[in-house]
Amino acid sequence: MTLTDLSNGFRDDEQQRRVQRVIHDRLADDRDPQECRFLMRFWWQLVMSYREVSMDELSLNVGKAKLIVIESLICAIRSSHVDIDDWITTTQQVFPAIQDRGFRAAQDADG
Repeated sequence: MTLTDLSNGFRDDEQQRRVQRVIHDRLADDRDPQECRFLMRFWWQLVMSYREVSMDELSLNVGKAKLIVIESLICAIRSSHVDIDDWITTTQQVFPAIQDRGFRAAQDADG
């Protein structure tokens, strides 16, 4: 399954940014660098029309719970704008905001 069509599935730029914010703030945890790297490649895929990441790569590098959420987002993008809004709401309820430990460590080192 190719993911290069995803950037065309959003209502507008704001909806696209909201989805990206959920992925960044709630799914891409830097405590698991490999998973985080592939989730951020998917984050980029949402705005790019070329191949940034494949479904096979995501399947190999993203944990089962988050992969299910990513798969449901892909279905929502290909289904309707309302489904995307529902995905945002549901994902925010299920996954708490992640603390950016790398940013915090860098600030502590500067302080």
